[in-house]
Formats: sequence, C-alpha cells, structure tokens
Amino acid sequence: MNPTTPAATRTAEIAARLAPEMTALRRRLHADPELELQNPRTQRAILDQLAGLELEITTGSGLTSVVAVLRGGKRTESSPVVLLRGDMDGLPVAERTGLDFASSNGLMHACGHDLHVAGLVGAVKILHELRAELAGDVVFMFQPGEEGPGGAAPMIAEGLLTAAGRRVDAAYALHVGAAGHPKGTWSGRPGPLMSAADEVYLTVVGRGGHGSQPFLAKDPVPVACEIVLALQTMVTRRFDIFDPVVVTVGKISAGTKDNIIGDTAVIEATVRTFSTENREQIQREIVQLANGICGAHGLTAEIDYRPGYPVTVNDPDEYALMVATVTEMFGAERFFEMPFPEAGSEDFSFVANEVPSSYLFLSAAPGDEPKSAPDNHSALATFDDSVLADGAALLAEVALRRLNR
Repeated sequence: MNPTTPAATRTAEIAARLAPEMTALRRRLHADPELELQNPRTQRAILDQLAGLELEITTGSGLTSVVAVLRGGKRTESSPVVLLRGDMDGLPVAERTGLDFASSNGLMHACGHDLHVAGLVGAVKILHELRAELAGDVVFMFQPGEEGPGGAAPMIAEGLLTAAGRRVDAAYALHVGAAGHPKGTWSGRPGPLMSAADEVYLTVVGRGGHGSQPFLAKDPVPVACEIVLALQTMVTRRFDIFDPVVVTVGKISAGTKDNIIGDTAVIEATVRTFSTENREQIQREIVQLANGICGAHGLTAEIDYRPGYPVTVNDPDEYALMVATVTEMFGAERFFEMPFPEAGSEDFSFVANEVPSSYLFLSAAPGDEPKSAPDNHSALATFDDSVLADGAALLAEVALRRLNR
C-alpha cells in the first residue's frame, strides 16, 4: 500500500489488522456456498459478524438479504447517505480446485462473492471504528441472488435506498477477478461498464408433416434458420458499431426424427447491449424481423422477450472519487482504465439506475500468470484472499471521503 493521507492510513491500518478474520470468514463461506435468493447460512454468518456493533440491521422478507445502517457521529438531518454493496450467492458448479476449504456440497463460489461478503464485513468494522468522524450515514447492502434471478431489485422494493431514513446519495461496489490482470490491480471506466443482458425465446409456429412431402406442411426449421442468419445481418446494419449490440443464439430445437417435419422450431438467444436506447430498439427490431420472416413463409412467430439486468453505468463524479482514492492509497501503477466495457452483466445496475454509483474490478488472480489462470465461473477458479484488506480499505475510505467532502 502507499497511503498518502492520514485518513487513508487509518483505514488501511485497520483493514490490515482485520485481514486474518476477513480471511477466516471468506474461507468459511467458500466451503458452504448457497444459491439464488435464499442463502440462510450465509445470512447467519453475516449477522454473527455484525453482532455487538452499533448498527441498525434489517433482513429481507422475500430473500435472505441483510441491510445494516451505520450512523455517523457528525451526521445531521441533511447529511448524505452512502451505500456499499457486497453480493453473497454462489453458482451451480462442482468445485475442482483442491483447496483445503473447497466446497463439497456441489455448489461453488466460482465468482468470488465470498470475498465480496468478507470484504464488506471488513468495511463495516473499519467504518464502525471511525464512526465518530463520519458526516453522514452508511448503508451496507448484503445481497443474495446476483447470479440470478436478481436480488438488487427486490431489495430496492423492500426499502433498501431509504433504509437510513433519507435516500441514498451515492453507491459503490467491487468485484474480484480470478484471472486476466496481476493480483492487486484495479480497473474500471466511466460511463457504461457492463452490458445489459436480455433473453429471447422465439417459437416459429408452422404445420408438421412427412419429410417426403414438405410442400404439404409448413416447415418451421428453414424459417428458424433464416431468422438466425437475419438476426446477425440486422445487428450489423441497424446499429452503430461504436455502440455495439451482440445477439447470440445459443439453442435451436425442432422435430423428433429425421423424416418428420415438426409443428414448431424454438430459438433461444441472449441479447447484450450497452445503452438504454439500443436495448429498447433491439427488442422492437427482433419482433419485427421474426414476424416479417415468418409471415413471408405463411408461418407465425411467438416471441417471449425477457428483460434481464440493465446496463451498468459508472457515474463520472463517483467514479472519479473512487479512482482518486485507489491511486492515492495504492499507487497509480495499480490502476488502469478499461478502454471498452465488458459484455458481462451485473444486477448492481438496478442500484446504479437509481443513484449515482461507481463499480470497480479488483484482481485476485493467484500466481504469476494471471492471463492463463482459470477465470470466474470455472470449476478451477481460485482467488487470492490477500486482496481482502485492500478491498475493505478502499470501500471504507471512499465512503468516508464521500460523506466528509
């Protein structure tokens, strides 16, 4: 670390002192991951860690979330409120890392959410020690369901953003990575950071028949194939290449036997966009294209378009604060700005749609060859938990600066 301010020194020193217990918590969580919106054992572990602290704690009614409010010693009725978030759910992946604390329940923290929880608990404890200096309140968001079906939106519906009695003014989050960049390096960009991700289930409805007499049927298979190809052409001809759209058809299913023409063909696709405008336009375009092609062949289309997570957008001012804090605490050489957004998606976007927010990546890649290491979501992915102190210190320091500026 290279802290350059007394406040940064204090948050870093407390984080370093808390590092062993953050590591122990992370490994406890790693050995026992849970899925989706119901993570009762993880919730219990978080509540145990927060017990005895001067916090106002609520738990979710429709999901096993935890919201903790820390009151600042210098707060007034008009003081700002800052939110810090950590997600807690694992993935349906059978772990193959061979770690001493590997999961054995058929699930895996393959995306590092165990580090997110442990780091946020660390940030709670750091700010609790410094609470007399806080000119405002901090809301800590422990969220299940990030990997799906999405926990941020239900938490907002249950009152997350007004948990302090005043609406949250700014929100911050981190995500660790198992590969790609040297351990301890940070990355991000202002504006769009991660894409929206939507799903399309498109059924081409025809009329079945015998393979020897296709003219007596309405074969949905060639029409479905035409739609798949037309989708790719449509993307390249209807959308600006500098505001990209990605349509990936991951599954096509039709028929039961080689000489039978089935009644339907089903296309399943994912759609990724980086702006609200394109996200709205691509839905209209897909519906128009599918109906047009099916109509031209005398068939019909049934389209189930399922919106997923929105675009994750970094507010320029909150992002600038976060980057300045990283470079002052850890050195400019440990931060790099991403030239392009990532095509992954993140349900922190629901929070960022409501309040100015910033989200950074922190590499927890083990070893000296991060580019060849197994990445997030791999059954072989490993994360170096020595970065926990840095993550906790950064979240705490950003909250302190945002409240006291």
